[in-house]
Amino acid sequence: MIANSLLENDKAHWIHPVASWRDHEARGATILRSGKGTYLTDIDGHELLDGFAGLWCVNVGYGQDSIVAAATEQMSRLPYATGYFHFGSEPAIELATKLAQRAPGDLDHVFFSLGGSDAVDSVVRFIRYYYNITGRPQKKHMIALERGYHGSSSTGSGLTGLPAFHAGFDVPTPVQHHISCPYPYRFEGDDAALIASSVAELKAKVEELGAENVAAFFCEPVVGSGGVIVPPKGWLSAMQAACRELDILFCIDEVITGFGRTGPLFACEHEGLTPDFMTTAKGLTSGYAPMGALFMSDRIYRTIADATPPGVSIGHGMTYSGHPVSAAIGLEVLRLYEEGGLLANGVASGAHLAKGLEALRDHPLVGDVRSQGLLAGVELVTDKVAKTRPTAQMKLPQHLADIGYRNGVVFRAFGDGIVGFAPPLCITTDEVDLMLERFRKSLDELLTIKEIRDAVG
Repeated sequence: MIANSLLENDKAHWIHPVASWRDHEARGATILRSGKGTYLTDIDGHELLDGFAGLWCVNVGYGQDSIVAAATEQMSRLPYATGYFHFGSEPAIELATKLAQRAPGDLDHVFFSLGGSDAVDSVVRFIRYYYNITGRPQKKHMIALERGYHGSSSTGSGLTGLPAFHAGFDVPTPVQHHISCPYPYRFEGDDAALIASSVAELKAKVEELGAENVAAFFCEPVVGSGGVIVPPKGWLSAMQAACRELDILFCIDEVITGFGRTGPLFACEHEGLTPDFMTTAKGLTSGYAPMGALFMSDRIYRTIADATPPGVSIGHGMTYSGHPVSAAIGLEVLRLYEEGGLLANGVASGAHLAKGLEALRDHPLVGDVRSQGLLAGVELVTDKVAKTRPTAQMKLPQHLADIGYRNGVVFRAFGDGIVGFAPPLCITTDEVDLMLERFRKSLDELLTIKEIRDAVG
């Protein structure tokens, strides 16, 4: 009875993110009750191996008692402190310091947001301010990647390169533009050719808009919500070099990839990147409380500080920026990554995952597998030679998600036949094997559906 009441109340009152409202009213919610380690349990007692860490975020796994203790202690001592009017709190200051010490390049300054979307919005606002205050107000255009994701806010959704986040929302705006995603599986040519093509396309877009009008380029180290697309090694370095040459800011979105998801603390470390701005969230608090952060280079920070007249406030802020409870959680999460061995475990389990994914290539539905650390994508096709995507009429993502759930595994079934994996960093190699075993079983069951079986032939 309790479950039925919850389902009805959910349908009546909760507007769920990125959902078809009528479909949700018909389907109802999947209600989760508890979690421990890499496992979730729903309200009916069904246990699931969480191969997606909530929403790419529960990096440390569920039920970490030390995080609960840190949050409880901070709530008892000081549950809230504003960052306005020069106030601060110990955990926020300590977290900003530790993050800056670990960030790439000269990203020495941290602004705390509530999540990834408003971290991106904050970067856009600071970029506009930076160019206005330094006498270059015409530099307003910003470029991002098709299939990239930079949030669903009124500003970031325009930088996001996914049509579902544009339709009906009047974005992208006239100053937001996109170039092709570096997509090795669907590119005709080798890695060097793909890198050269991306650099050329960025330069052509800047030339089209006028270099004097372009402010910044945004990208993820691994394209996440667009299909877990891993660019070839050297792509990020080449794009950073092109941005420097073109005199536009290089902005890295590590909301998904940050905090051990791809191996090191930040994915920038794979190629020694030194971005002008970097956004993070998700793994920052491992989803235990809302928090995001943008990192600003020392050069940008000091230019803004020096160009703003004394006594004039820079008008950007949020009530919960640097929230002390979220910051206390962030500090304990960071300790677990480093002293608790979770980064090291993530590297070992990520290598094991990569090997296991390769074994999936023989499945009739699998066209491509790709991964970096504990971030992986499996691209499903109905024809391996032609790389044919499943049609919408097959409803393959919906079928696969439902079958996977029944088989006790959670993953992300994207709308175009790509499947995403991002399990907690605490996952063991045995659990990786179990996750892939349950996934392969789910793929096999897909082939029992006539429309899909007939398409594969």
